[in-house]
Amino acid sequence: MTTTNAIKAETFDLPCNDGLTIRGEVYGAQPALASVIICHGFKGFAHWAFFPYLARKLAEAGLTAITFDFSGSGIGPDRESFTEPAAFAGNTFSRELEDLDLVEDYARRRKWIDGKFGLFGHSRGGGMAILFAAAEGSQVNSLVTWAAISYPSRWSPEDTLTWRKRGYTEITNSRTGQVMRLETDLLDDVELHGRTKLNIEAAAAKIKVPWLIVHGTADDTVPSTEAEHLHTLSKRTSTLRLIEGANHAFDAKHPLTYVPPILEKVVKETVNFFVRNAAAK
Repeated sequence: MTTTNAIKAETFDLPCNDGLTIRGEVYGAQPALASVIICHGFKGFAHWAFFPYLARKLAEAGLTAITFDFSGSGIGPDRESFTEPAAFAGNTFSRELEDLDLVEDYARRRKWIDGKFGLFGHSRGGGMAILFAAAEGSQVNSLVTWAAISYPSRWSPEDTLTWRKRGYTEITNSRTGQVMRLETDLLDDVELHGRTKLNIEAAAAKIKVPWLIVHGTADDTVPSTEAEHLHTLSKRTSTLRLIEGANHAFDAKHPLTYVPPILEKVVKETVNFFVRNAAAK
């Protein structure tokens, strides 16, 4: 299946207090059945592969879809290239939760969100979505996570020790080949808040809204056992969909010139899930 670009997007730039910027777009006309905020994951960005496709499918179904690059994503104004290495190096889970607050507030001021809304997250973005949906006073009424992480500390004790000694760690971006530095901000954030506001497992147990958990059984980035664990923690509200043979990206590649059957399947179920829950304002 080839992709479609029939739905147009309105772009926005949202400045942060420290000089960084959240860049994004909104898909879909007003009024809408409901709105959905979409969160990308680590080393991800809003224009990567399936995110625009998902946003357009949501808009075609009568929903407003809001996508954005986290301010610490490292992605620059072209929305494609990692040209802001300092932002990436200093990014944290706490900052991403703050970004989500800013995006929700801005969307309400622009009238893109009226009342409660849906929330979507992939990989680390799924972890952020779980934390945000479980927070006190949350206005999230439906949640979908794909390949979501179930805990924030993703490093071995040995890697953590080396990271501390050097003052930074380096990761390679498999798409671009860039070697990208992470300072200790992320490590500090997890060590300080990992058992409190960044406790994804505790948050999962608090979710009271309909939650669709989607995960591929061949995911070698985040194992599907994490999805099963999240489901166990939230059985009263969650539905688990393990996709046999699917990888971390559900066979999607960037740029998305072809929609793999697995991706088409999970997008369709995701859209239907948000539409079914749109009336719960």
